[in-house]
Amino acid sequence: MKNITLSADDHLIEAARQRASAERTTLNEQFRLWLKSYAAPAGRADEAMAVIAEIRSRSGTQGRKFSRDEMNERR
Repeated sequence: MKNITLSADDHLIEAARQRASAERTTLNEQFRLWLKSYAAPAGRADEAMAVIAEIRSRSGTQGRKFSRDEMNERR
């Protein structure tokens, strides 16, 4: 595992440490979790957009706009 150095305001670091402590974790662990999610979202976003495109292709509306009554109709 590689070490890195970050710079931030002292009060911000202390507040983050206190929050991590209250959540029974460490600032280091929280940063690792953030870094993992920061590094990965492009792939997840692409996958999500592919799922949305698939759902749209199967929705059967063919781009048709619904009236207010149709959108509020209960089945």
